[in-house]
Amino acid sequence: MRPLVSLLLVAGLGFGLSGCVTTGLPVAAASPWQAVPLATKANPLDVAFTDDRHGFLVGSNRLILETNDGGASWAERALDLPEEENFRLISLDFRGDEGWIAGQPGLLLHTTDGGQNWSRLFLDTKLPGEPYLITALGPDQAELATNVGAIYQTRDGGTNWQADVDDAAGAVRELRRFGDGRYVSVSGLGNFFSTWKPGDGTWQPHQRMSSQRLQSMGFQPDGSLWMLARGAQIRFNPDASNVEEWGKAVVPITNGFGYLDMAWAPDGSIWTGGGSGTLLMSSDGGKSWQKDPVGAQQPSNFTRISFKSDGKGFVLGERGSLLRWVG
Repeated sequence: MRPLVSLLLVAGLGFGLSGCVTTGLPVAAASPWQAVPLATKANPLDVAFTDDRHGFLVGSNRLILETNDGGASWAERALDLPEEENFRLISLDFRGDEGWIAGQPGLLLHTTDGGQNWSRLFLDTKLPGEPYLITALGPDQAELATNVGAIYQTRDGGTNWQADVDDAAGAVRELRRFGDGRYVSVSGLGNFFSTWKPGDGTWQPHQRMSSQRLQSMGFQPDGSLWMLARGAQIRFNPDASNVEEWGKAVVPITNGFGYLDMAWAPDGSIWTGGGSGTLLMSSDGGKSWQKDPVGAQQPSNFTRISFKSDGKGFVLGERGSLLRWVG
């Protein structure tokens, strides 16, 4: 009898730790998100605005949509690109009417009239890696980071680019930039992360905090870091000046799906999203979490959560899924 009891106990523990059961996280009574129908099955990847009302959404399969009502509705646009190439428009940014789109393979677009016309800038064939993140910095100025951590700046509208990093970070799965010019990247295999700040010649590598491989990293509003790892683990860096210091792992819910992004809303709440409509919110700095009811209804994996400085917010998901912050 004792061996049988032991076997059942081991089986029960194995099931409980397998990541396939929910912890019974409470569902919020209301949601600040509204689902926005899009006439596409492409994956939205980034969103940016020229002003309070007008902006663009870009994504896979050459996706570009335009809004004139703050993101409540979107209309298809077209770009003058070779039909035989299936570009992935991965990053978009505006500073007023001047905007930039970075895409793969080897695509960089520039506009000076709010996106009514786009010109293609041809990149050096020796550019390390593929365009990954574009940041508008001012008139004729932008910063381009690639998927191997090369960073370049232009001050003449994209005609010439100056390298900021002597040695790239290597293949990355995620790359984020803070407002002061600092970057954090997650290695392609998720086994370490790297940081870079203006003035550094090279990226500084750092070991991950557990055996779980890293999924994504980014910056909190105060400039400290956050970390998402496999196994649905969340960690917060409490001190922006010490990227080696991390809090204990937080696992809000174990449902077999990991988290892919994290962001802070205008009201200070923390949002994280991931597989199969997983969208969670914490209003106490990550100590306790609730499931969002609107997110749970979406048959999509949420890949990006984006809040703008003017309070607009969006959750981008696969297969044309988009949520809009309505507060």
